[in-house]
Amino acid sequence: MSRKLLHAAICAAAICVLAAPRAGAAEVLVFAAASLKTALDDVARQWQAKTGTRPTISYAASSTLARQILRGAPADIFVSANRDWMDALEKGGLIRRGTRRDLLGNRLVLIAHGSGRPPIALRDLPARLDGGRLAMALVDSVPAGIYGREALKALGIWDRVAPLVVQADNVRAALAFVARGEAPFGIVYATDAAASGRVSAVAAFPAASHRPVVYPAALAAGRANGKADSFYAHLFSAAARPLFERQGFTAVD
Repeated sequence: MSRKLLHAAICAAAICVLAAPRAGAAEVLVFAAASLKTALDDVARQWQAKTGTRPTISYAASSTLARQILRGAPADIFVSANRDWMDALEKGGLIRRGTRRDLLGNRLVLIAHGSGRPPIALRDLPARLDGGRLAMALVDSVPAGIYGREALKALGIWDRVAPLVVQADNVRAALAFVARGEAPFGIVYATDAAASGRVSAVAAFPAASHRPVVYPAALAAGRANGKADSFYAHLFSAAARPLFERQGFTAVD
């Protein structure tokens, strides 16, 4: 990794840590995948207008948040970007029985630096990189990175691009690499691409090339919090659904 990219990765990780809320001060504490930020912030404001309470939301990679809960972090609600990390909490008895539900779906896309960039063929990516970096979330643990590696392997180009991959702590950090021009291409969710005016979605990965991108949500076990129950129900409400869909998510019925 170049010195500039390494510095950016360290800064992104530091921002994530500094942004984490103090759990003791939160009436409703939500741990949510970083890719949800734009949409979930809108949903939180909507619920605040209705109830007068603003949930505190900690955004990071699903892997990071799940590990924090496994170590005792007092989140009321967890929304993951894949089922595996929710499975880990469920097996550990850390989510309230009967509350796990699939909330949203998403799509995986290839992005390029700059707006208005023309589409490219995914199989041309190794040649297009031409020695430049491909920004991805951590491919061993973060859902967007896991899905991205699966897709590149299915297309038969992973071995050619792997040496050029720069890994970020979460998908929004990977987006930032491309938005700043530090990597010419990146793999993120469609919703992340839509959240930045400094990148273009230049290709969509076939749905069959990776496992479905699904966001399960659940209430934490052992935490009696009526306001958290209310906000959790609001996530699945008819009022919240358009706010998620406006950012490119699909509702899972």
